[in-house]
Amino acid sequence: MSKSKVISTDDILATLCHSVTGVLSSASGNSISYSAMVQKITRTCMRPDIGCFVLFDGGFTGLVITNFTSQAAMEIYHDYMRNMGMPENEIAHSHLSDDVSNVLGELMNQIVGDFTSKVREQLHTSITQNQPKMMAINKQVQISVDTTMDRPQARRVTFTTAKQNIFYLELAMDKTEFIKLHDFDIVEAIDPDDIIENEAKQKAEKAKAADDAKAIDADDDFMAELGL
Repeated sequence: MSKSKVISTDDILATLCHSVTGVLSSASGNSISYSAMVQKITRTCMRPDIGCFVLFDGGFTGLVITNFTSQAAMEIYHDYMRNMGMPENEIAHSHLSDDVSNVLGELMNQIVGDFTSKVREQLHTSITQNQPKMMAINKQVQISVDTTMDRPQARRVTFTTAKQNIFYLELAMDKTEFIKLHDFDIVEAIDPDDIIENEAKQKAEKAKAADDAKAIDADDDFMAELGL
């Protein structure tokens, strides 16, 4: 009898970390990495300078918090805005700006959305999340999940930006294990943007091929008129 594969809380945390690095690296155009060493913590907190929290429920219940220093927040925000082609005069220069909180909140929403999609694909269970709450704070704020947990676990992961600025992710959830009883194929979610991009690329290639064919025909006709 084959041994069943067990997916633990820390495996779920690793999936969340991949969502963080994937979304933020794509949005900023720069590499975001996280430490291979994870801290066990006793409580989750929002910390200065910008904090964000998201609750999720369904197949399992938990809380995700991200804590950005002002330097890390501004680096990610500036890189994202420039990556989007925004002119410098429309980019905020203070982490207290509402625009910075709004952008980071939207990025956090994309991160959790990517995470819930991966959970659905890899664990065959479903979770839902509330709208991320992002705010600039100057004091530590303790946040807990408003639900009963039999064996709560909390973890903190350190992330590093391209300019070596630091921010943190904290995860609190009930201790859980998913046991894989038999093998199954993981069907990756289809990204509509990828479909549109591929179709546009194929159309451009076909148009170029048609133009090349017309140019060759024109050259042949010209040579024929010259009797060559």
